[in-house]
Amino acid sequence: MFEDLRDLYQEVIFDHNRNPRNFREMEDSNRKVEGFNPLCGDRMTLFLKVEGGIIQDASFQGSGCAISTASASLMTEIVKGMTEKEADEQFEILHKITTSEDEVENLEELGKLAVLAGVREYPARVKCATLPWHTLSAAIENKEASVSTE
Repeated sequence: MFEDLRDLYQEVIFDHNRNPRNFREMEDSNRKVEGFNPLCGDRMTLFLKVEGGIIQDASFQGSGCAISTASASLMTEIVKGMTEKEADEQFEILHKITTSEDEVENLEELGKLAVLAGVREYPARVKCATLPWHTLSAAIENKEASVSTE
């Protein structure tokens, strides 16, 4: 089963890197946080529009490796329409599936997030995949300071 996940991981990463979703500056955002991964050189700005505790819209801009760009693209798709709490729970799940040595269970229940479990096979790239999510966490907390993976 993990072989299938690896193939899906590569396919989705390539697709979201070549055609990132929500790659734009959001003019009417009410949250904006910058993220930086010094190890890889990934830089991104995350824009959120949050109303009544619900993420109405999410977008990003920046430059980075394929994994960082794909992760940001997937993340912005996943969190739209979620409450801030639900989005934060998604970050916790992502952190667990990318950093834990435990076997990933119930991949089907993770939806689009499951594909990012494949990054655990490349430990040096975990920070690339989690940068957008750390930036999201800061935006949910309404922090304005830049986020770094270091």
